[in-house]
Amino acid sequence: MQPSSQMLKGILEGAILRIIQQGDIYGYGLHEKLGTLGFGNIPEGTIYPLLLKLQKNKLIVGVRRPTGNGPDRKYYHLTDAGQDALADFQQQWQQLAQAMAQLNQGGPES
Repeated sequence: MQPSSQMLKGILEGAILRIIQQGDIYGYGLHEKLGTLGFGNIPEGTIYPLLLKLQKNKLIVGVRRPTGNGPDRKYYHLTDAGQDALADFQQQWQQLAQAMAQLNQGGPES
């Protein structure tokens, strides 16, 4: 089952930051990685605007590198602000995951 677009919208930015933190990656490689991780078939038209937004907010930096057999590729890496944003995202995600786990286990009754 593919996650709903509304659910993805809330976590895609954090997922992208985490993937980039694992190592510099270019846009199409990021698209492929998201697919193999189970995020479903996210349109490239969704990913590239997010990358631009993350760059504009100075969370990532894109650097063009030659490929040797075609056009240069823009590889992205995290800035210090991106590391901070990812840490915030991971903390919020952990809190939400704990709340959902508690809810799924019957949670405290009100």
